[in-house]
This record gives sequence, C-alpha cells and structure tokens, in this order.
Amino acid sequence: MEKENDITEGSQGVGGEASESAAPPAEEKKQMPWLLETALVVVAVLAVVGIFQNFVGRQYVIPSGSMEPTLHGCEGCNNDRIFTEKISYYGDNSPEPGDVVVFKGTPDWDRNWVSPRSDNPVIHRIQDALSYVSLTPPDENTLVKRVIATGGQTVSCQEGDPAVMVDGKPIEQDYVQDPPTYRVDETTGSYACGGAYFGPVTVPEGNIWVMGDNRTASADSRYHMQDEYQGTIPLENVRGKVMFIFFPFNRIGGVDDPDIQS
Repeated sequence: MEKENDITEGSQGVGGEASESAAPPAEEKKQMPWLLETALVVVAVLAVVGIFQNFVGRQYVIPSGSMEPTLHGCEGCNNDRIFTEKISYYGDNSPEPGDVVVFKGTPDWDRNWVSPRSDNPVIHRIQDALSYVSLTPPDENTLVKRVIATGGQTVSCQEGDPAVMVDGKPIEQDYVQDPPTYRVDETTGSYACGGAYFGPVTVPEGNIWVMGDNRTASADSRYHMQDEYQGTIPLENVRGKVMFIFFPFNRIGGVDDPDIQS
C-alpha cells in the first residue's frame, strides 16, 4: 500500500497557509490474469467431472449389437450413448436379475481385446488422465449385458426348455431380440435357449451370470464356461447399472430392468 504524503510541519504556501500534498490516487484492484482464471475454472470443472464419474456414474458408447433391441450399436452406426450409475450397488447392494450392467471382463473375456492406449508412454499417461473425465475410454475391456442369475442360483437351458431356466423355472424373455439375428442349429440348441444348449451352472457366491438380449449374437457367459469362473463375472468387476440412453436424441429413454424371475 502506498504511503500517504504527510503535511510538512511549519511549511507555508501562498498567503502563509500550510500547504497539503495532493491526495493519492485510489488504489486499483488487482485482477487475476484471464488466462490463469480460465485455467483454474477448467481444472475445477474437470475435477468435479472426475469425482462424479468415478463415484457416481459415467457414460459409455455401445460398440456392438449384442444387446439389441435394448441397446443399439454396430460398426459405423450412430451408436447409443448410455449413462451408467454406481450408487445402486454401494454397500451391501448388488446387481439383481434383470439389471443391465457394465462390467470388466475376466481374462478369458479379454482374449480378443486390444487396449485403446498408445504404445507411447507419455501419450499413454495422458490418455489415462483423460479417461477419468470420459474424454478417452477406460483401459479395460468393459462390456454390457443383462444379469440373468446371481450367486447360489443354477442356470441352464436344455432340450425342451421353454426359456433359459434359473433354479428350474423359466425366466421372462420379452426383451430378447425377435426375430433372432442368426439361425440356430436345432440339433444342438433351440431358439428358446438363444443358441446351443448349456448348463447347468451354479453361479458362485459373489458372482453373476450375464447374457445379451440379442441371444444369437452375444458372446456372453455361455461362451466362457470353461474358465475359472464358469463364465460368471465377479461383483467387483461390475462398473455400474445402465440407467438410460442419452444420445442419439431419437433414442433417449430409460433402460428397463424387469424382474425376469418373477
């Protein structure tokens, strides 16, 4: 702060009157440089988005048609963008039959997966940072399917069954793609099963059995029964519950989670 000029004691001006120094100019308010201010705003916004997406939910793009007609996706299409939330599965809550979930595949599901990350270590780190705010995809094989059975339940589909069976009872299948995308070899499977006969498989506690709504075009739990989890997915691999489609605009809407075992 500038020091004020004091009146000099004993000094005189014209007419013998004491002379005062000129009043100091008002101190100008210092402003933050606009570039720094903009940078701080951007950092704050990204921090909020990062916290939201890591603890509340994030968006994903549907890459394939394995969940048709519920979720739309194919190479070169205007694929569905979905919002997946995590809050539903906090604490003791876990996925229920009928939920559509995003999850990380186990090693057997990753056989044909290629990481979206660059081989350049610097770019790789930048991509990792950007993934926290959904500007790049996560560096993991994330998939989306519907929960069919949970820990302790037995799932199967054999010759003569009217639908996929859980604990000996047929599940609801109104959401399944109809007509099917591909023809089923009825010497080894059925349309009710959505392909080849399978099971019975008892889902380990803490795991879920998942299948695509487009049964004949979905490489789901049925295709990984030879792995250590018998095709099931550990709950810690679940990334969230799919709540709604937010793009494209003509597809905006919620994603149903019927009680398929009622």
